[in-house]
Amino acid sequence: MQSKLYAIGEALIDFIPNVTNTSLKDVESFKKVMGGAPANVAVAVSKLGGDCSFVSKLGNDAFGDHITERLIEHQVDTTYLEKTDEANTGLAFVSLRADGERDFSFYRKPSADMLLTREEVDKIKFESTDILHFGSVDLIDAPIKGAHELLIERAHEAGAVVSFDPNVRLPLWDSEEECQTTIQSFIPKANVLKISDEELEFITGIKDETKALDSLFVGAVHTVIYTMGKEGARILTKNGLKASHHGFSVKAIDTTGAGDAFVGATLYQLQKRLDNQETLDLLDEASWEDMLQFSNGYAALTTQEHGAVDALPTLKEARMFIQK
Repeated sequence: MQSKLYAIGEALIDFIPNVTNTSLKDVESFKKVMGGAPANVAVAVSKLGGDCSFVSKLGNDAFGDHITERLIEHQVDTTYLEKTDEANTGLAFVSLRADGERDFSFYRKPSADMLLTREEVDKIKFESTDILHFGSVDLIDAPIKGAHELLIERAHEAGAVVSFDPNVRLPLWDSEEECQTTIQSFIPKANVLKISDEELEFITGIKDETKALDSLFVGAVHTVIYTMGKEGARILTKNGLKASHHGFSVKAIDTTGAGDAFVGATLYQLQKRLDNQETLDLLDEASWEDMLQFSNGYAALTTQEHGAVDALPTLKEARMFIQK
């Protein structure tokens, strides 16, 4: 049976500046691109050849129409993409530093995705071969948090793999403490947890890297994927396996969506290898290292173009880059 990825959460419009190393207040023009981490992950999986569905809500507006068209263009299933007149599609204005890193200013008070309800996702049914992926942006105190909770419960009942990338965005929260405690409450619900070196201490509250990583193995967590930017990534599992890859050296133009590209590439590979949660135990060190190499290469290649979705390479393009 073919695995399907269900990515739930925000889809929005990123306005990317026409210049780098300029503060947001001084940017004079922007390019409109589709964004939102779960949506980016869904497109990455689809561009690599995987089967995926995006679960969210958009406004009945031009930006919502644009996102829908882009998802369909990239063959992402939009069966569970709702529309509403109660709020607009979310927007994010981005400024780029000289090193390609970003600062964000969000417009969503509320945005349409926040209004997705449990009832609207109740029709989704999982098979054991499926994967559910989510982030933390839409775990705020809004109806969509309940939609997440229902789908996570359903996925576990079916034996499907649950993936969580906290992807911390502090400006979207009322307080740092609320962000931290909410993420901590959802970590035990995940089988696969992706966390970056920039987020580790904030999320765990632990300065020592080794102790902080060990503290993440709570509840259902089986695999922790620890990303370290240009230094590559590591994988740790609850049964003691460790794998690593040094990453690829590239001159980044725009890092927007690179983390999402990494996650999408990893989940695409897991789709090919897993039958249910329990088969995570069957993956050996060599398998994890192969996946890390591919995911690191895929993410590195993404930084060579502007934007998130437009920069996502195909499977053929990624393999050619990695084999250079």
